[in-house]
Amino acid sequence: MHTPEKRRTAPGAAILRTALRRNIGAMARGTVLMGLYQAGETAFPIALGLIVEHTLRERSAGSLGLAIGALAVIITTVSLSWRFGMRVLQKANTTEAHRWRVEVASCGLQPVGRDGGLKSGEVLTIATEDADSTADIIEVVPLLISSLVAVLVAAVALGLAHPVLGLLVIVGTVVILSILSVMSRRIGASTQEQQARVARAGAKVADLITGLRPLHGFGGNHAAYVSYREVSTEAKRQAITVARVNGAYAGVALALNAALAAAVTLTAGRLAFEGRITIGELVMAVGLAQFIMDPLKMFSEMPKYVMMARASAERMALVLGAPPLAAPERPGPPPGGDLELHGVRHGELSGLELRVADGEFVAITAYRPRAAADLVAVLALNVPPAAYEGQVRLGGVPLAELSVEAVRGHLLVNPYDAEIFAGTLRSNIDPSGTARNVAEAVEASMLTDVVALHREGLDHAVRDRGANLSGGQRQRLSLARALAADAEILVLHDPTTAVDAVTEQLIARNLATLRRGRTTVVLTSSPAVLDAADRVLVLDDGVVAAEDTHRNLLARDEAYCRAVAR
Repeated sequence: MHTPEKRRTAPGAAILRTALRRNIGAMARGTVLMGLYQAGETAFPIALGLIVEHTLRERSAGSLGLAIGALAVIITTVSLSWRFGMRVLQKANTTEAHRWRVEVASCGLQPVGRDGGLKSGEVLTIATEDADSTADIIEVVPLLISSLVAVLVAAVALGLAHPVLGLLVIVGTVVILSILSVMSRRIGASTQEQQARVARAGAKVADLITGLRPLHGFGGNHAAYVSYREVSTEAKRQAITVARVNGAYAGVALALNAALAAAVTLTAGRLAFEGRITIGELVMAVGLAQFIMDPLKMFSEMPKYVMMARASAERMALVLGAPPLAAPERPGPPPGGDLELHGVRHGELSGLELRVADGEFVAITAYRPRAAADLVAVLALNVPPAAYEGQVRLGGVPLAELSVEAVRGHLLVNPYDAEIFAGTLRSNIDPSGTARNVAEAVEASMLTDVVALHREGLDHAVRDRGANLSGGQRQRLSLARALAADAEILVLHDPTTAVDAVTEQLIARNLATLRRGRTTVVLTSSPAVLDAADRVLVLDDGVVAAEDTHRNLLARDEAYCRAVAR
C-alpha cells in the first residue's frame, strides 16, 4: 500500500481537517440527532413549567393527560435520538481510527527521506493510541454543536421568561468557556509530552523483547530492567502531571457550571418573589438551571478533547509527514539484474566501486563487519540516496530516480537479523500466498528437517519472533522466505552464521543451483558460500581490495586466508 504524498506532508491541523472532511456526512447526521436529543432534554423542564402554568389555570383531567402525553413524546425523542446519534458517531469514530492506524502502519513500513527519531515501539503507540485519540474529533464536534444548541435553547426560553435570565446564561457561558480554553492549552501540551514518554517506554519494551536472548546470554537482565524502569518512571510522572491538570480542569469546570446554575436559580427565585415571573416560569427556570449543567459540562470539556486530538495528530504527523525516500510516480528499472555502485561513501564505505552483472553470483567478504552492514543499509533503502555520496544503479538507473516500490520489487535485501512473525512456517515463507517455489525454497534453505519434524508440516505454528525455533531454524526460515520471493536481485547478509558446517555446505550448493541465472549477492565470510560464488570481492578500508575466485584468493592472499579460513 502506498501513502500519498499529500498525506505524508500533512501537519496535525491538516490531519484533523482530513478526518472531519472524510466524515462530514456521518457528523451531519450525528449532529442532527444529538441536537434533537439536547433539544428534547431542554424541552423537558420547559414542558414542566408550561404544564404547571396550564394546570394551575385549567385544573382538568384532560389537560393532565395531554401533559403526560407530551412528556412521553419528549422522553421517547430523547431516548431514540441519543441511541441512534451515538451509534452513528461511534461507528464513524471507529472507522476513522482504523483508517489512521492503517495509514500510520503503511508509512511506518516505508523508508523515508529523513530520520524522525522514532523507534518501532513509538510508531506502534502512534498507530494505536494516537490514532484513536485523533479520531475522537469525529465525536467531539457534533457533541460540541449539540451542547451549544442546548445552551442556546435554554437561554432563549429563559430570556422569554425574563431577559435577565437569558442574558445571565449567555454571559456565564462565555466566561466559563474563556477560562477553560486557557486551561485546555496546558492540557494539550502536557498530554503531548505524556504520549511521547509512553511511546518511548513502549519502544524500550520492544527493544528489550528483541534482545531478550542476548540479554540472558551475558547477564544483562538487571541493567535492562533498570533502564526500562527509568523510562517507565518518567512516563508515570508525566501521567500524574496530566491527571492533576485534568483534575484541576474538571474541578474548575464543575464549580463554574454549578455557580452559573445557582445564579440562574437564585435570580429566578428573586424574580418570582417580586412577581416579575410566574410560578410556572419559576419551575421552568429551576429545571433548566439543573439541566443546563449537563450540556455546559459537556460543552466545557470539548476544548480539552480538541487539544488532546490535536496533540495526537501532531504525533501522527511525525510519521505521516516524513517525505518518501524516492518519488513514487517514477518508472521502475528495466528488466535484468545489473547492480552497480559508483563512488559510494557512507559509514565505512570509502568510494566503493563494484558491478554485479545480470545472472551473476557474487560473494562479498568484508574485513570490517561494519562495512558489510553499511552496504546492506544502502541497498535496503534504510539510508536515503541523498544521505551518501555516489550512486547505486539498478539496470543503469540511479536508485534516487526510482520509486520505493519499484526498487523493492526488483531488489530484495535479506538482513542477517530478519524478523520471524507469529503464524505458521508457510505464512513466514510466503506471506502473500502467491509464491510458486515454496517447496524449492524450503529444500534449498535446508528447512526440510524442520518441516518433517512436525505433523502439520508447513502449517506448523510459529510463535512471535520465532520463540519456539532455534537460532539456526529461524535463520533458515528467513532464508527460505528470501528465496521464495524469487527477486531479480537478491542480497543476503550472513545467511548461514547459525548453522553447522555440513548444513552450511549444502545451503551454499543449493543456493548456487536455485539462483542460477538470477543475480545474487551474498555478504559473508563462510568458506562454503564463498567457494560456491562465481567470484569473490574483498572489502578492505571501504573499497574493493581484491577480486577473484575463492580458491585463487586462498592460494595467493594471506590476509584473505586468515579472514575466512576456519
